Amino acid sequence: MALANGWVILAVVGAAIVAILIGVLLGLRAGAKTDAHERARVARAERLRALPTFRQALNRRVLALSGILLLGVIAVVSAGVVAARPMSSQTIQPVNTSRDIMLCLDVSGSMSEVDVEVLSVFEELLEDFEGERIGLTIFNSSPVQIFPLTDDYPFIREHLQSIRESFDYLDEVPEHWVGTLNGNGASLIGDGLAACAMAFDHPDDERSRSIIFATDNEINGASIVTLDEASAYAKSVGVRVFALNPVEGKDADVSAELTRAAEATGGQAYGLRDTTTVSDIVAQVQEQEATELKGQAQVVWTDTPNLWIVVLLVSMLSFIVVLWRVKL
Repeated sequence: MALANGWVILAVVGAAIVAILIGVLLGLRAGAKTDAHERARVARAERLRALPTFRQALNRRVLALSGILLLGVIAVVSAGVVAARPMSSQTIQPVNTSRDIMLCLDVSGSMSEVDVEVLSVFEELLEDFEGERIGLTIFNSSPVQIFPLTDDYPFIREHLQSIRESFDYLDEVPEHWVGTLNGNGASLIGDGLAACAMAFDHPDDERSRSIIFATDNEINGASIVTLDEASAYAKSVGVRVFALNPVEGKDADVSAELTRAAEATGGQAYGLRDTTTVSDIVAQVQEQEATELKGQAQVVWTDTPNLWIVVLLVSMLSFIVVLWRVKL
């Protein structure tokens, strides 16, 4: 591209020089004829040309014609450069936020209020997300993936809102019940956590992976996968678990088990108390998970004719003004 632009500029400059030489030769020839006529018509013209005022006027004339010629050359050259579309390069280093967050919500009856709060918080956070991928899996006696990890934020918002509104029980069978009652029991957190941990794709990509795991720990029935097994699997695939327990302290043994499972992955367990809200916990998760990845450097070429356009406009305007003054 740069080589082609160079050839175009050389061609334009060459044409301008040829045109100038032709103009100078024709001007000299016309001047010679004019001088011959003047010598023939005006006697003792050398005395007139010897006058200081005549010489000053002649010098001004020559200077003005030289200025016209110079401005014309500048205008032609700058027009050629603009036509050749000069370009400049810029190296851009893209930076992406490398965060995958899977919302993993226990949708048993006692969790409705907390689930609605989690969904509402993430609806608000969507405005500030740039590159983060969000997924949603819900579970009770069986897990169901509502949507996979994606950064299609309008799509995410639509489904978060749909699930959140389903907790109002406007339908006979609300959306968050569909597919989550196919097993024996309720709040089978081992199966739910395992399903969420298995939802992370592209294991070779350098992305931070976290699960926001909201459950009341009130397990009713035998799960296929135990909580410890699900936690160990999450750790093996580089997923950290951040557990939200709205009833922490009600059953010390169960709460301790959930805390150990979360901390085993490098995450943490939080209890929702008087002054602690879901938004506070999510903010802490974001601070811990906020990492940036630099993408492959890219060279971007852009047209940069701005300076030459200014030169062209100024030279053309000056050319017209000087030419008008010379005619006067």
